[in-house]
Amino acid sequence: MVLAKNQPGKTIDVRMSYDSEQDLYIVSFEALGAACSIRFSCFDRNRSIAFAQSAVKWLADFETKYSRFRDDSVVSQINRLAGKEWVEIDDELVSIFSICDDLHFMTDGVLDPTALPLLKLWDYRTRKGLPEEEKIRETLELVGWKKVERSSNAVFLPKEGMALDFGGFGKEYAVDKIAAIAVEHGIESCLVDLGRDIHVLGTPPKFPAWHIALENPEEPGKAWSSLACLGGGIATSGDYRRFFESGGKRYGHILDPRSGRPVANEVLSVTVIANSCLEAGVLSTTCFIMGQDCGMELIENTSGAEGCYVMQNGIYQSKNFHAYVAN
Repeated sequence: MVLAKNQPGKTIDVRMSYDSEQDLYIVSFEALGAACSIRFSCFDRNRSIAFAQSAVKWLADFETKYSRFRDDSVVSQINRLAGKEWVEIDDELVSIFSICDDLHFMTDGVLDPTALPLLKLWDYRTRKGLPEEEKIRETLELVGWKKVERSSNAVFLPKEGMALDFGGFGKEYAVDKIAAIAVEHGIESCLVDLGRDIHVLGTPPKFPAWHIALENPEEPGKAWSSLACLGGGIATSGDYRRFFESGGKRYGHILDPRSGRPVANEVLSVTVIANSCLEAGVLSTTCFIMGQDCGMELIENTSGAEGCYVMQNGIYQSKNFHAYVAN
């Protein structure tokens, strides 16, 4: 069943089915470079289809507009004109830039939407050795959210080579938007999963809570535990699937934009439960980069958030994380 297009001549192939044993509709598709699904309960088939169509169309439009992997996206246009021209932006992008301001401030610069030059320099898919120190220093000169110039309706990247990437929070933002679309359609029981960034509403029809498996970073594909959740966002950050090796050492895909290097602090993964997926995702990534001590303090000081570190030497949880653990 095809529900939406995201560019001329290309469609998002969406499979929608009904699981009678669980009393859930299941919508499955690929988007934002990840396997995605939406599970929800609704006894009105027409309303169910309308919700699925609205959700996937919104996501297709979002990816078309903001993906750095599309040459025709507004983000790619801004990046192409770095150091050359201002680019006019609409109210939606103004709002997203305001979110970037908040996230950059909240994470003390750990989340930086201008870190794309570093991501390309350390790309685990193509890198065969370590970049030279001089190249790292040069690339760091292109990074810094505070360097971005903005007016009320336009943006300018002042140095050629600077580039934006919303990958640090875009998927999580989209998860929350789809959950909001579910509420708009009167859906009270729903689990939105975009590449393991998750937002849940209510409870599934035949269970007391939604169960979310926690992947074991030392045995990818297997779970070390699971969470029982009634609402809010869940996100996990880890570099155990995406990395390259050089000189017998592993270098993951998560970078610290302050140092310009991959994170290496004995953290295997961080899972955060929060009021929204955006908050959970930003916290999990930030805490992964900060390390256990500073990261756990950040989680404990964030209202409504709980977290868990899987380290090389054990598992460490925030004060009330255990209340969500299902087994």
